Amino acid sequence: MMRYTDKAFSMPENEFKANYRVSKDLYEEIYQNIKAFIPTPKRRSDIQPKFYEIYHIPSVLGCIDGTHVAIIRPTENEERYFNRKHFHSRNVMIICDADLKILSVDASFGRASHDSFVWNQHPIKQHLINLNNNGENVYLLGKYYYENCDFGYAQRGYMMTPIVDAPVGSPEEYYTKLHCSARNTVERTIGVLKNRWRCLLGHRVLHYHPDVSAKIINACCVLHNMCINRIGFDENIANDGYENPDANSQEVNSTSAAELRQGIAKRAVLVQQLWASRR
Repeated sequence: MMRYTDKAFSMPENEFKANYRVSKDLYEEIYQNIKAFIPTPKRRSDIQPKFYEIYHIPSVLGCIDGTHVAIIRPTENEERYFNRKHFHSRNVMIICDADLKILSVDASFGRASHDSFVWNQHPIKQHLINLNNNGENVYLLGKYYYENCDFGYAQRGYMMTPIVDAPVGSPEEYYTKLHCSARNTVERTIGVLKNRWRCLLGHRVLHYHPDVSAKIINACCVLHNMCINRIGFDENIANDGYENPDANSQEVNSTSAAELRQGIAKRAVLVQQLWASRR
């Protein structure tokens, strides 16, 4: 595994290539695409204005969703990967920015794990909580599963979800329209990713051990970001045969009543802010 160290970069170029099989410049570019999510205040300040410029929602640090990547039936712990659609898969959590660049990917869970479970285990959740506790008003945009009272991502101060059944013409409906438009960014990101690296598409199957499959998924995400940085993306790629198999899924989430109330209160403030500043 490559590690970003001063010692490595002190090597002569030829020795560096012999050890890492890439140039220092390429090593640096790859590192920039796999380092930790939201590493610095500057990076956060770069993400938020872009979302506001395009979608008119302030303080957004990214959009989140989960997606299936099919794998062959594992020889061990098969039940961890068998999903409700009756095939084996990885449950991949993706967070993206407004430019369809992947900020974070977690392919370490089988699809038997719910989206909410994956999110609750991830260190990014606590990172966002800490930022908000320290006075930095930031959040992700996530979708809300409401059928049969199941949830994908619970409404929190750090996770904004749509308001279902909002009255027509109301501030809540206006907020929800903006939210859904912005959160579609992650759907498009997944579409571009899977259509560029078609081994990730639903009708394809990764014929590897689950751990190797996870590494392949991570590698595809790194290459996706490198392509975005260098050549951007073709909107047609995002729509070429990709369907999100999770679009109607229902996930169970254990919610804290106090956190939920606080999240709803924060969302209500945002709703009124957007309504007052509507264009």
